[in-house]
Amino acid sequence: MTPEIRTIAEKKLVGKRLTMSFANYQVVGLWKSFMPGRKEITNNLTNDLISLTVYKPNHFADFKPTNEFDKWATVEVSDIDNVPTEMEIFTLTGGLYAVFDYKGSNTDLSVYQYIFETWLPGSDYVLDDRPHFEILGDKYKNNDPSSEEEIWIPVKAKNTGN
Repeated sequence: MTPEIRTIAEKKLVGKRLTMSFANYQVVGLWKSFMPGRKEITNNLTNDLISLTVYKPNHFADFKPTNEFDKWATVEVSDIDNVPTEMEIFTLTGGLYAVFDYKGSNTDLSVYQYIFETWLPGSDYVLDDRPHFEILGDKYKNNDPSSEEEIWIPVKAKNTGN
């Protein structure tokens, strides 16, 4: 699985967030909380859902299943003038990403093991301290082996400050 390296511009996102850890993973509850209010977001740019994770800077260097992070259930919007009650705004700064087209169940975590243990160490990139996200488009089917999604990993070139 070889990613496409893409540079994106800033994105405005609206959604809900929850602090969790891999040991106390509450993503199902987050999406169940978000989906009923999704129809109140009237300025979506696409029909895609964006599952975004904001890790602390040392999350991977000192990895423990109990390390907390913020998980977001969001959509991309054209502006932030009309944010529904109980929803929050997140501005995703632009930058360089390794984009993996993934087909398979979202419960199969071997793709992340491949990305972080095989692809990244053998690439010309290192992990950057920016949010990670998945784009869940029309072909996404929760817990289905035929599901498709894009996995976006923030990267920067090795041996540079960029």
